[in-house]
Amino acid sequence: MTPQDEAPQAPVDEHADLWLAPGELTSWLSVVRLMTRLPWAIDTQLQRDADLSMVEYMALAMLSEAPEWTLRMSVLAENTSTSLSRLSHMVKRLESRGYVRREPDPADGRFTNAILLPVGMSKLESAAPAHVAYVRHLVVDNLSGERLRRLGQDAERILQRIDSPAC
Repeated sequence: MTPQDEAPQAPVDEHADLWLAPGELTSWLSVVRLMTRLPWAIDTQLQRDADLSMVEYMALAMLSEAPEWTLRMSVLAENTSTSLSRLSHMVKRLESRGYVRREPDPADGRFTNAILLPVGMSKLESAAPAHVAYVRHLVVDNLSGERLRRLGQDAERILQRIDSPAC
């Protein structure tokens, strides 16, 4: 058999690994749209109904679940997926509205604690019903219990990858 007799081979695309396959691309673009539109939708609802941003609401919610309604600012920043600098500005706004206060951590004065105040808890409790209803409308009621559980598991797997030292 001579080289001329061999069947032609499809050209090898040296850059194939640079692009997502069509099915991967379709799924990825859906995820990107969800990542950008869902926070916007939730933020809009919270601003309209409670005069809180989504991150402000999350900070109040995280504090409400913490022992003595208190968290170190660094922990609160991590729990709300925001930088310490951005969180500091946001907590200052919440503090000016009487929802939280900041004070040195009595266990280690190098750290600052954010403390939810009763007015902040009342604000959270008044915002929660409309917020929870909206989250149910957008996400929870759109998925079966099994799909919602799997979505949560998949989100956690991706978050673990993001938080891994390799990233």
